[in-house]
Amino acid sequence: MFSPEGPTPRELAVQALSSVEHGYDLLAPKFDRTPFRTPDSVLEAMTAALRRTGAHDDGLDLCCGTGAGTAALAGVCGRSVTGVDFSAGMLDVARRQVTSDGPRLAWVRADARALPFREAFDLVVSFGAFGHFLPRELPGLFAGVHSALRPGGCFAFPVAAPPRPGSRAYWTLLGFDAVMRVRNAVWRPPFVMYYRTFRLDDVSRELERAGFRVDLLALPEFGRRDDGSPRVRAVLARRRGTGEGQPAAGTVNS
Repeated sequence: MFSPEGPTPRELAVQALSSVEHGYDLLAPKFDRTPFRTPDSVLEAMTAALRRTGAHDDGLDLCCGTGAGTAALAGVCGRSVTGVDFSAGMLDVARRQVTSDGPRLAWVRADARALPFREAFDLVVSFGAFGHFLPRELPGLFAGVHSALRPGGCFAFPVAAPPRPGSRAYWTLLGFDAVMRVRNAVWRPPFVMYYRTFRLDDVSRELERAGFRVDLLALPEFGRRDDGSPRVRAVLARRRGTGEGQPAAGTVNS
């Protein structure tokens, strides 16, 4: 899972015993050589899906990390792309390695739960960061995204189908979350990272309450499960406003 250039077990242990912010500051130089980085296949599929939803001027990569999603967003937006993260170390890496010949790039250090933007973007994306937010924090997180978007703007992110109960992946994620809960019960500061707390039904309800209209788009690149359901979906949440009552272009409830 880790390349030879990736973090050592000792470095991972130090990170896991730190706060979320400091842990990512420590991991930043080697983050892209870990399995925690969003795979290119997901970024490419989301980029293709977003291009089908229409033109976008200004985009925000929420919890941008080292900028893999920001670079993908630069292929979708025509005017500007902003990456926001609360880890200075991750932003330093992003600044060095992400370039753009098209939209201008900007980097902002901020907490995703207190975004310093108001109606500044028509597209917000996020990749792989939601495990760092407790369920009770989602209303505030989504309210901040809603405020950062212009009316009619889109909040987009991928969601994989949960593993089948009893499968190896199911027990792996269950075990990881259990270890993290024990760690946070006995060690401070906490390191919030849970894989099983971001459930699509709950998330869709919270997005609706925050003022979004939610559409789901199957990502065909990942195929379907035996029951016919998509393996990976894109959540496309539109801020209610311009074009209210019209279906989002290119979206399919599935």
